[in-house]
Amino acid sequence: MSAPRTPAPTSAPAPPPRKVLGRLSLPERNFVAEALRTETVGGVLLLVAAVAALVWANVPALHDSYESVSHFHFGPDALGLNLSVAHWAADGLLAVFFFVAGIELKRELVAGDLKDPRAAALPVVAALCGMVAPALVYTLTSLTGGGSLDGWAVPTATDIAFALAVLAVIGTSLPSALRAFLLTLAVVDDLFAILIIAVFFTSTINLAALGGAVVGLVVFWLLLRKGVRGWYVYVPLALVIWALMYNSGVHATIAGVAMGLMLRCTTREGEEHSPGERIEHLVRPLSAGLAVPLFALFNAGVVISGGALGDVFTKPETLGVVLGLVVGKTIGIFGGTWLTARFTRASLSEDLAWADVFAVACLAGIGFTVSLLIGELAFEGDLTLTDEVKAAVLLGSLIAATLATVLLKLRNAKYRRMCEAEERDEDLDGIPDVYEQDDPAYHRRMAEILDRKAAEHRRIADEITRRTAQDEADTRQGLAEVAGGAGEEGDRPA
Repeated sequence: MSAPRTPAPTSAPAPPPRKVLGRLSLPERNFVAEALRTETVGGVLLLVAAVAALVWANVPALHDSYESVSHFHFGPDALGLNLSVAHWAADGLLAVFFFVAGIELKRELVAGDLKDPRAAALPVVAALCGMVAPALVYTLTSLTGGGSLDGWAVPTATDIAFALAVLAVIGTSLPSALRAFLLTLAVVDDLFAILIIAVFFTSTINLAALGGAVVGLVVFWLLLRKGVRGWYVYVPLALVIWALMYNSGVHATIAGVAMGLMLRCTTREGEEHSPGERIEHLVRPLSAGLAVPLFALFNAGVVISGGALGDVFTKPETLGVVLGLVVGKTIGIFGGTWLTARFTRASLSEDLAWADVFAVACLAGIGFTVSLLIGELAFEGDLTLTDEVKAAVLLGSLIAATLATVLLKLRNAKYRRMCEAEERDEDLDGIPDVYEQDDPAYHRRMAEILDRKAAEHRRIADEITRRTAQDEADTRQGLAEVAGGAGEEGDRPA
């Protein structure tokens, strides 16, 4: 007699495959929508400022005034802060921009997409590839043409505000998942741009000033931890930290990032929003609506002519910038996204296609604010080459925006349907229906709504039937009266 067989152990069901660029959670969707709304308005202002700078610099009657204003110096010389207007815009106003970038990065790390390592892998790898590939394209182009390698970092940065301005101008209904992907890409992109500026564009260090800036940052951190409130405490301290950082030789925008990263971006009991979110909500309009547009106004004003545009494609440095933004960014981001999905066995969301990822990768080739800043740092002292590189950044961004516009417009009908589905709220509870598919209460509400609608339609149908029957009865009665009256006297035939 054979021994009884031991039943084979049942294997646990395999987890569902992870989706790339799937639907956001509702809180994340709401945060992204709010952030992008401000950035879109700021992006349009940025676009207006860039056009104004180009007109101001290229109209012969206005050119001299543009140069005079841009190079006008003011500030306390004793503190080493007697700077030009353009310099104040680049080192001063952009510190506000990087302060907001620091808060965004902190929030993504503790409460956003970057909190989960598996979810963070996609935007981080895509952003890294989207910075390495343009640097490689620039380097190869410059080496082939015998140009300078100093500008390798210029085409590595994506300008989220300018990209959103393009979306606003062309009227493309980009789904929230793609917009969030673009925003997270830009946040990671900003982080690595900050590291590049700190590591590669710091030549001499004033240890005393740097030590003072570090002490100021420690005081800033302690005040935050003690719960001290009041702008009148933090704003003067922030200005002191910024001034010390500037005089240390490290780029002053690093101070903004450091202070942004110190803010708490998680909520505690009784808090609806964290301090970081509240401050970001207050400062973001200042950054997007004033600081970045003013930077563009005094840094995008390069003299452009037919010959100058032609030179962009003949000089290895400028050609490397254009190819880095247009070709390098697209290949890097698309390739990084595809490789991440391939090796993590994740599948693309059913609502999207790889053509959508390619179009967003093209859009990320718009490099403006940080690219212009790095261009100034890379070729400091060579004003001619600096202006040529700025022209290359503008031209490369324009080409990338044009390509992205064509690709996104081809898919815009599908995007519009997706956005309508994301916004639909038939039960009028303030929550889009797509987020309530697993909630029994939602389906009960919908059943009640549909029952009321069905009852109303039955009432309308009964009313139409009654009116139709009445009309038919009236018609028959009229015909009968006409037929019956044909034999009356006076109507007889002769």
